Amino acid sequence: MLPKKRITMHNHAAEASLFKRRALFTFVSVLLLIGVLIGNLYHLQVTDYNDYTTRSNDNRIRVIPIAPSRGLIYDRDGKMLAENQPFYSLEVVPERVKDMPTMLDELNKIIPLSADEREDFLEALKFHRRFKPLTLKSRLTEQQVAEFSVNQFKFDGVSVEAGLDRFYPQGMLLTHVLGYVARINNRDRASLEKAGVWSNYAATNNIGKQGIEKFYEELLHGKPGHMEEEVNNLGRHIRTLKVEAPEPGQDIYLTIDLALQKKAMELLAGRRGAIVAIDPRDGGILAMVSSPSYDPNQFVHGITSKDYRELLNSPNHPLINRATQGQYAPASTIKPIMALMGLDDKVVSEKTRVWDPGFWQIPGVDRKYRDWKRWGHGWVDVYSAIVNSCDIYFYELAYKSGIDRISAFMGQFGFGQNTGIDIFEESAGNMPSRDWKKLKYNQPWYIGDTISIGIGQGYWTTTPLQLASAVTMLANKGQHFTPHLLKSIKDATSKIDTPIDQQPPLILNNQHNWDVIAEAMRQTAIHSRFKDAPYTAAMKTGTAQVFSVAEDEKYDADTIDEKLRDNALIVAYAPFEQPKIVIAMVLENAGWGGANAGPLARELLDSYMLRDQWELKDAEQ
Repeated sequence: MLPKKRITMHNHAAEASLFKRRALFTFVSVLLLIGVLIGNLYHLQVTDYNDYTTRSNDNRIRVIPIAPSRGLIYDRDGKMLAENQPFYSLEVVPERVKDMPTMLDELNKIIPLSADEREDFLEALKFHRRFKPLTLKSRLTEQQVAEFSVNQFKFDGVSVEAGLDRFYPQGMLLTHVLGYVARINNRDRASLEKAGVWSNYAATNNIGKQGIEKFYEELLHGKPGHMEEEVNNLGRHIRTLKVEAPEPGQDIYLTIDLALQKKAMELLAGRRGAIVAIDPRDGGILAMVSSPSYDPNQFVHGITSKDYRELLNSPNHPLINRATQGQYAPASTIKPIMALMGLDDKVVSEKTRVWDPGFWQIPGVDRKYRDWKRWGHGWVDVYSAIVNSCDIYFYELAYKSGIDRISAFMGQFGFGQNTGIDIFEESAGNMPSRDWKKLKYNQPWYIGDTISIGIGQGYWTTTPLQLASAVTMLANKGQHFTPHLLKSIKDATSKIDTPIDQQPPLILNNQHNWDVIAEAMRQTAIHSRFKDAPYTAAMKTGTAQVFSVAEDEKYDADTIDEKLRDNALIVAYAPFEQPKIVIAMVLENAGWGGANAGPLARELLDSYMLRDQWELKDAEQ
């Protein structure tokens, strides 16, 4: 018997309803997707049209920054101190060279390539786009450029390219004034980014590192330009669209007198020391020499580690600017200012006389403070005390005045503080006080400390620039100008003198005291190196101990290490009636100030004061 078949009953109405719902859902989904597509198209073509057009152009147009030429630096008379010189480098476009090793071998016959240069080039080649030029050798000599030019046809893809680099024609003469430029490092970049000016250095490799180059970096650097070029999808150049020229840095003129600077360097002759010369009429620095020095040009091209270590580890410390960073005991050079304080406070007068038997004692104390002249000077007043540099007079004066008054008065002359000169490399020196010693050594101030301060020794240190600035106030009878190196600025249209920073004058209780001290310094000059000078001058020498000698011992330069011998100092100005130049000089470990620094100061002032007469004689001959 056959099985019965199952009979399935279809609900056509339900199936039709399900189909309609599915069709409607599909239709609505398609409409929504079409709406999304249309919305995206509208967003791309209308709303963000400008944005995507710009992005497209960025892919098609490449902007290449163009470095500005750095501003030049001149002395006060327009003589070149820092310039830009062309340099030549050998560039290779790798894709145009069929056989690189063979090409390098052939090129080596014309322009010698060191093993390091060759190795560095091949290593850089691995990460370099083959259609872009790559430097093979930099700093070609003119002869190498000429020899390659003759044979260039043999080297497809190799060319000589020119650029500009900083050059200091005076070599080591002005290193501590000008400073130098060198490669931008990570610290420089971080500083520029923080200041928001990194974009200005997109095409620049160097930046001012010290001195004028660093202080006036913003003026000297200029503003970069740019070139717009069209490129294909591989980044290859198609055509140049636009060029905007860079704005060169501004040229600057310094107050430096190049002839005087050369003379000062010549006088130091490589010995450790410093000379500062200031024009007291405006505070302009006429000369500022620190010796020994070094050639800044070696930093421009990247100094080798060996050469830098030699400079850094040299026992003569050529990297330090002794004129603004060297800290020395001022010794007797500050006795005129000490005497001025005593006169103005009425601790002493013009007629006050002090007995000098060769030593001085604090009342009730056995220790004897010796005069430099063992048998003493006898009776001395303010004039003879300065002329003969009598220590006893100033021991007595310091004892009666006290450290509080000395510190406050000397602060008015700039001791213990920066002068404000327009370079960053400056030390404030040390003008000691009770609070300073307590903070420094956690010790009280003793009367004996004050006695040493009275003759410019002890804890007191100053820089040659501070000393010159203080003597400028003496020469000007209280008028004071901030020492500065910048004289004027020149751009494409004009040359503008920078304003002079005149400080409020120092007003004494009795203005006549200025004349007393000036006369004492004039007499010092007459009785010393300037007695036969054809111009009037004022001066004071100093001999600063580098280490202390016991009370009953005698200083003997022949028996101690050269680095422990006394420093020789001198300050002077001329002409006496209307000063045009003030100088301060320190010779490290040279010995007696009058005997060693005095002749050099006379020669330096002669070269400045008698220049017109000498030039006239040279012209007549």
